[in-house]
Amino acid sequence: MSPETWITYVGTVLLLMSTPGPSQLLMLSNSAANGLGRGMYTAAGDLTANLLQMLAAGLGLAAVIAASAHALTVIKWLGVAYLLYLGVRMILKAKPATQDLTAPLASRKALWLQGFVTSAANPKAVVFFAALFPQFIDPALAFWPQFILLSLTYLVMDGLFLTAYGGSASWLAQRLKGKARLWLDRIGGGFMIGAAVMLSLKSIRVNT
Repeated sequence: MSPETWITYVGTVLLLMSTPGPSQLLMLSNSAANGLGRGMYTAAGDLTANLLQMLAAGLGLAAVIAASAHALTVIKWLGVAYLLYLGVRMILKAKPATQDLTAPLASRKALWLQGFVTSAANPKAVVFFAALFPQFIDPALAFWPQFILLSLTYLVMDGLFLTAYGGSASWLAQRLKGKARLWLDRIGGGFMIGAAVMLSLKSIRVNT
């Protein structure tokens, strides 16, 4: 793969990541409520799902999965329901911040699972990787080295974006007290519901 091709790929991914999606909204919410350290488990879940989606694309499974519109629809709406549940629960449990430092935080496993489900439930993800990568792979060169480079580049860029979102949300949450923190938690729940809405609006066209 030539440097020019890789730079073009990086620019393409930057454009695709320039607007927040369901995973970014979830990262904002979880980092605000639990801090950046725990919020990174949400990012890890998202990146794990991305990695599996990339592998599916690389192994040629994307075409098989994309051929089943019903399966993609079921996966998507399960993810939407899960995010709606989390968002509503967060809003209902919101309360003003106090000096009680023993307030329970979400478990690392739960945060990882939320990130994984949100990304895995995106019906465009596998098809996106299967359609994007071939545009930047030189058929005259070995496939897997190029595929690995594209995958690692995407994961690093996505990780940096998620860290920036999470760091900003965590920084703001640490400086809000009382009713301001109450509203931050409610907004965080709203972000989760917004992520569910964004996910519900995502669709793909499956050729039959």
